[in-house]
Amino acid sequence: MIDKLTYLVAVARERSFRRAAEACGVAQPTLSAGIKQLEEEAGVTLVRRSSRYHGLTSEGEKVLDWARRLVGDATAMRQDLQAMRTGLSGHLRIAVIPTALAMVPLLTGPCLARHPALQFTILSCPSVTILQMLDNLEVDAGITYLNNEALGQVQAIPLYTERYRSVTAANGALSDRASVTWAELSRARLCLRTPDMQNRRIMDRLMRGAGAEPRATLESNSQITLLAHVLTGQWATVLPEYVAEMLALAPRLRSIPITKPDATYEIGLVLPHREPMPILAAALMTEARLLTRRS
Repeated sequence: MIDKLTYLVAVARERSFRRAAEACGVAQPTLSAGIKQLEEEAGVTLVRRSSRYHGLTSEGEKVLDWARRLVGDATAMRQDLQAMRTGLSGHLRIAVIPTALAMVPLLTGPCLARHPALQFTILSCPSVTILQMLDNLEVDAGITYLNNEALGQVQAIPLYTERYRSVTAANGALSDRASVTWAELSRARLCLRTPDMQNRRIMDRLMRGAGAEPRATLESNSQITLLAHVLTGQWATVLPEYVAEMLALAPRLRSIPITKPDATYEIGLVLPHREPMPILAAALMTEARLLTRRS
């Protein structure tokens, strides 16, 4: 039964029988037969299909909710049993908003020191994608904004507060300023993150709140691309204070506080809301709480 439910979760996530079969490591006929058997056992049609996937029926959506819980619980049970035999080991998958990537070693480092058999995969994703990946069992945890947009059914642990800095070339526009307002910054030539990033949506709201219309002459989802353009002296960008400090920007770049308003946003660890908590996610949660106490 768990294998069949896993197939349904994969099909809903991949929206393709072929890709779902590849993700599950089985042949496509095996996956199709498994879903067909699940439909026969449930007595309802779960998947709308002809020769291709066309989405789930309303009954399929209901079964999918249960499938995610049951598959997640089965995975957590296997992790618990393995930990009883050999100690904590396995693969922790963490999806992280780009602006928080610099702080991830503060979690993964201590976690690895405590549990040397762990492995990590860190993915850079927009906030909305992180929540979808948690729902779809594609990741074990996420690091994202906690108080800006709806999170849904997750457990959240605050990690740090994000503030913003204007970053410009040492000889660029605004480089001689001790601080800059959001309204002033909106009039500079800006290179910013793409609008699908929550960080960009925050900046746009702050500029509009200051009575200015946000404009970017260049957009990218790559922080390296933004900094490369700032280094030319023709653009300014906005980075979280934590990232600006880690990059040690001087002498070629300047990091300038942004005021009016001096906005802050809470970043934290989010985990699926399940009891008992999967043992790998619980290990990460422990490190998050210790990090919060040390901060």
